[in-house]
Amino acid sequence: MSNTLPTDRYPSSRYPGPRVSTRGKRWGFTIAGLLAGLVVAFVLFQNNSAPIESEVVAFEIIDDSTIDIQLKVTRDDPSEDAVCIIRARSKDGSETGRREVLVPASDSQTVVLTSTVKTSQRPGMGDTYGCSTEAPDYLRAP
Repeated sequence: MSNTLPTDRYPSSRYPGPRVSTRGKRWGFTIAGLLAGLVVAFVLFQNNSAPIESEVVAFEIIDDSTIDIQLKVTRDDPSEDAVCIIRARSKDGSETGRREVLVPASDSQTVVLTSTVKTSQRPGMGDTYGCSTEAPDYLRAP
């Protein structure tokens, strides 16, 4: 028995079919990466404008477990209720208290309101965690 293979039955190359060069693969991955980047940039651009923005105007430390936070909220559509989460932080930056605040519908795009937050330790500052136009029903008056 012979150890040679019939050439008409088996290909002479280990990888049959068209070969793609390393340069072609590199260009393919580069183009795919650029297209993915453009898609991500487009999606982020479409979602760029926030429908509601908030900032803390002032805060007053009442005692070792209470802080009043004055919040300015600006909405694209003031005819809808909104909810903002405000929080108290200690001097080391850790969160010591949090509260959801209903921002009722109004005629003005910008509203300033004050709310009290109870804390687990002495507050050092107040800030806003974020706002949403999807106010939960339990915050609304019955």
